Amino acid sequence: MKFRTALLGAAAAFVLAPAAHAERGADGEVKIFYYQAVSTLNAYLSSGTKDVEAGSLVLEPLAGFDQDGQLFPRLAVDIPTVENGGVSADLTTITWKLKEGLLWSDGTPVTSADVKFTYEYCTAPDGGCAQGAKYEGIKSIDTPDDLTVVITFEAPKPYPYQPFTGGTAPILQKAQFEACLGAAAASCVEQNSKPIGTGPFVVTDFKVNDVVTLEANPNYRDAAKPAFGKVTIKGGGDALAAASAVMETGEFDYAWNTQINPDQQKQMEAGGKGSFVNAFGTLVERIEINMTNPDPALPEGERSTVKHPHPIFTDPKVRKALSIAIDRQALVDIGYGGAGRPTCNLVPAPAYQASDNTECLTQDLEGAKALLAEAGWTDTDGDGILDKDGKKFSILYQTSVNAVRQDFQALIKGWWNAIGIEVELKSIDASVFFGGDAASPDTFQKFYADVEMYANNFDGTDAEPYMSQYLCDKIPGPENQWQGENINRFCDPAYDALVKELSTTSGIEARGELVKKLNDMLTKDSNVVIPLVDRGRFSAKSNTLDGFVMNSWDTELWNVQDWTRVK
Repeated sequence: MKFRTALLGAAAAFVLAPAAHAERGADGEVKIFYYQAVSTLNAYLSSGTKDVEAGSLVLEPLAGFDQDGQLFPRLAVDIPTVENGGVSADLTTITWKLKEGLLWSDGTPVTSADVKFTYEYCTAPDGGCAQGAKYEGIKSIDTPDDLTVVITFEAPKPYPYQPFTGGTAPILQKAQFEACLGAAAASCVEQNSKPIGTGPFVVTDFKVNDVVTLEANPNYRDAAKPAFGKVTIKGGGDALAAASAVMETGEFDYAWNTQINPDQQKQMEAGGKGSFVNAFGTLVERIEINMTNPDPALPEGERSTVKHPHPIFTDPKVRKALSIAIDRQALVDIGYGGAGRPTCNLVPAPAYQASDNTECLTQDLEGAKALLAEAGWTDTDGDGILDKDGKKFSILYQTSVNAVRQDFQALIKGWWNAIGIEVELKSIDASVFFGGDAASPDTFQKFYADVEMYANNFDGTDAEPYMSQYLCDKIPGPENQWQGENINRFCDPAYDALVKELSTTSGIEARGELVKKLNDMLTKDSNVVIPLVDRGRFSAKSNTLDGFVMNSWDTELWNVQDWTRVK
């Protein structure tokens, strides 16, 4: 088995050419709008992109992904490969070397013990790590000295770059978090709100689901960066207000995820204060089908758990009917314009991993009706709502508050009504929906609904960790504080076996074929995931902000240390 650096793109470490900086903090304050307000700065306790992104200003991984999806070192000296001796010839170990002189923002040294501890933190029993898929297949982590981390895998690992890379897998300071292992993780409020990090900024104040205030890290490894001395991240409102705050009023410098319709985009661009930035990657708006029963009549702690299969959606014909009843091109036209493309795939890119799955692109209402009839659903009382065994086909469809998503809900409800399904709509404040609070009934992880809609993506270009999220042991539940990544509670031993095969398969084509099969198992073969739109990352940037480079493979704030004010 031969390690292919061409596949991994790891050997070419990328360094963005920085803008000239007069001195750290010289450009004053930069204002950022995340209308999905930040709930935690600890990526391991939230699957919400907004939390991962905000936390990335403070907490960093060993390596990140650039705007082309290529790995580049952050805390590491370089990217380990077989050629440079960092990856063993048998692909069972990877050795990372930390840069010398790295300091935490409190002035203490960063060591290999912090890296090993981060793994222990995420894999601790009862901890409910939201990024557990990043640490699949690790046998052990050794730290022969303060700057060396040796990861040994259970089997040869052709893609050994899952752990500690990208915004979803940052390094935590052992001294700060060592009392927060396992079930104690969520209760460590101070640590999760004000983590000690190595990034360009440190937290000075954090009002949960409202405002995060940060200032330049005095111990950041580049003495001339960041150019901004202060960052304010404002939450609340909606995508339209966020876009307007950059594009029309000029109150903010950058607004994330400005999910507004094409007409609104054109109107705002005419103002001349900013521009929309867009890049396609792996961000897919989709509907997840709950494979478990969310009935509120069930005891708390049993709703939406594997103890109770869903009474309707266990039939694959029903799930397929929901999918083919949707006109995806209409959704793109109304919601995204050029910033979206209709898709049937959960993994739309890169091309070598993208399935040729296109069947769902043609809406088929009559076909959907026929499938439901085959499944035994008929309108016995003539009220227009299908029923079976005395039960009405009535479902709750939830998503976050966003004008485009509410438009989607209304359209999809209409199509589902047309095939005999009664649909109740629910929209939840985005800060809550994506917040990861185990006590809240309204998080997308808890999934107290029959279907829900959202979008996310994965770090880098290799889909293995993303596919690993749908393993049987990644299902959220009370035993892991509702932090598992397998949101729809899908469980198929054949799928688990294929993920295991992927983890030991080398070669770009062979890995791509396995990803396609996994994608198809989740989508066209079972329709437990119903992809809708391949969304470009779409945000707003002020004309006075320089150095911003859109990145669809990592966090959008990936190079914030290089941002400057236009002089």
